[in-house]
Amino acid sequence: MVTDPGTAAQWKQAIETADDHRHLSTLPGWRRFTSEPVTAPDLLPRQRFSNLDDAGRADYNELRLDYHTRLAAVATSTSRHVITTGRRLTLLNRHAVSARRGLILSGPAGTGKTTAITQFGKTHQAIDAARHPGLTDRIPVLYVTVPPAATPRMVAAEFARFLGLPVTSRANITDIIEAVCGVAVDARVSVVAVDEIHNLALSTRNGADVSDTLKYFSERIPATFLYAGIDVEKAGLFSGVRGSQIAGRFTMIPTSPFPRTAEWTGLIATIENALRLQHHQADTLVGLADYLHQRTAGMIGSLSHLIRGAALDAILTGTEKITRKLLDAVDLDHAAQNHARHPNAARRP
Repeated sequence: MVTDPGTAAQWKQAIETADDHRHLSTLPGWRRFTSEPVTAPDLLPRQRFSNLDDAGRADYNELRLDYHTRLAAVATSTSRHVITTGRRLTLLNRHAVSARRGLILSGPAGTGKTTAITQFGKTHQAIDAARHPGLTDRIPVLYVTVPPAATPRMVAAEFARFLGLPVTSRANITDIIEAVCGVAVDARVSVVAVDEIHNLALSTRNGADVSDTLKYFSERIPATFLYAGIDVEKAGLFSGVRGSQIAGRFTMIPTSPFPRTAEWTGLIATIENALRLQHHQADTLVGLADYLHQRTAGMIGSLSHLIRGAALDAILTGTEKITRKLLDAVDLDHAAQNHARHPNAARRP
């Protein structure tokens, strides 16, 4: 089957009229993320592609540009480990009345922490929907991020925002917490994912109070809590009495850059097979696995950004294929760029 440019035009109109403010930290955004599949457009035969007029080609390109910006997350050993561990914990916590066990993901930026917890949340939501078909009032997963310099009220407001509960300037933290817990229990929330947990500093008064607030939520909401953050041990998450409580209840899964192994090659192959470019040669990127590892320092986030960025450039320039030269032209994050320039810097005395 071949993608019709007319279909592409309708799809483009749908993109333009979509609500751009549906973030994962809101219920509509989360439901959209978990329910809308990323469908790969079919490539046109070369002759038909060559015969497209300007309007038809613009619509066809827009379809593929948007697709490459939304490439589905690649399953990694880390994400599989998180899904397996998270699933086990949700079952163990199913009938627990206190001291429920949780999960923490910790590692450098760009190592797939957010992707892993959101993929677990997506899996959990699908399992819940299969167990309770036709029920639309359930909210099995609640996803929030910890704001910088967070206070307990700010975090409670994030929970309320996800659930669509209004938070007025007059509402005190007790009112917000009671409303959140009431709705969460009624909606059968069973997984709470808290991202950017490194913004919580237990050494400060606000950080300690936020930790207490999260612990209170975990006692009131019968759910498995997942935390994700950058190097949380260094941030002091396990320090002091509060840190000891967290360490005693949470399993920690470390995330790290991928070594240059067969898994790295497999990740590249998976992303490359998902590309929709007219002239791209199969296994071109697999053949550049060493180069890609050196460019990205083994960071899955940087790898995804690099390949997707090159795919966009290939469509915009009309080359319709990814080459080493095109990859060289894509700027990456500072950490990856610095590693590419000084690959042995970390080993210098």
